[in-house]
Amino acid sequence: MKAFVLAAGLGTRLRPWTLHHPKALVPVAGVPMLERVIGRLRSEGFDDICVNVHHFSEQIVQYLTAHDLGVAISISEESDKLLDTGGGLAAIAEWADNQPVLVHNVDILSDAPLGDIMRSHVDSMRDVTLVTDNRESSRHLIFRPNGALAGWHNVKSGEYRPSGFVPSVDDIEEAFSGIYVIGPRGFESLREYRRVTGRDAFPVMDWLLSLPEGLNIRSQHYDRLKLIDIGKPDTLLKAEEEFSR
Repeated sequence: MKAFVLAAGLGTRLRPWTLHHPKALVPVAGVPMLERVIGRLRSEGFDDICVNVHHFSEQIVQYLTAHDLGVAISISEESDKLLDTGGGLAAIAEWADNQPVLVHNVDILSDAPLGDIMRSHVDSMRDVTLVTDNRESSRHLIFRPNGALAGWHNVKSGEYRPSGFVPSVDDIEEAFSGIYVIGPRGFESLREYRRVTGRDAFPVMDWLLSLPEGLNIRSQHYDRLKLIDIGKPDTLLKAEEEFSR
C-alpha cells in the first residue's frame, strides 16, 4: 500500500527549532516525527512511501539515506518552490500510478487504524476518504447525512466555505484529522484543478471545497480517535510527555 507524508512545511509555530531544522525531524521522546509516522505506516501494512521536502530538505534526505526505516521511500522535491498540500499531491500523481494513496501530515500522531482506512476506502469505491472525529476544533468540515462533503466552517469567525454556503439542519460538522485517502480519479481531478486555476501551489482544501463534480468525497468518522497535532509548542510538550511514559 502507498502513503504520502506531507513533510515540506515551514513549521513556523515551532520556532526556534525550525529556524535551523525541518519540522519533520522535530524529536518526540528522542525519535523524529518523520520516523514515528513512517514507523506507524509500516506497522499498518504500508510499504511504499513518498515524502515531500522543502524546508531544510537536505536534512530530511540525509536522515532518510542514513536510516533504514523498513519501507521503500521516494522523495518529492519541492526545494525550489513550496507547493502547499494540494500542489504537493498533484505533483506525485505519476508516483501514485493509478493506485489509492493514504495522505498523512508529518505533525500528526494518532491511533487511527490506517490500514483499515485504506481498505475501507477501496471497498467503498470512494474517490476521497476524509478521516474525521468529534474532538474540539476551531474549524470543521461539514457533511451531509450520507457522509458527502458539503462545506467548511470556521467556528471562531463564523465563516463558511464555499462562498455562499448555508448549512442545513441535517448537516453534520466534524473535526478533520489531517489523514485522508485519494484514489486515481481524485488525482486526475487535482491535476485538472491545477490546470484550470493555473496554480501550481494551493491548499488541498481549496480543491476539496470546490466540490469537484462527479467525485465521491466522504467522511470516515471515529468517535474516540486519539490524536495529537505536534505543530505547536504546547502540543509538542504533550506528545513528549505521552511518549516518554
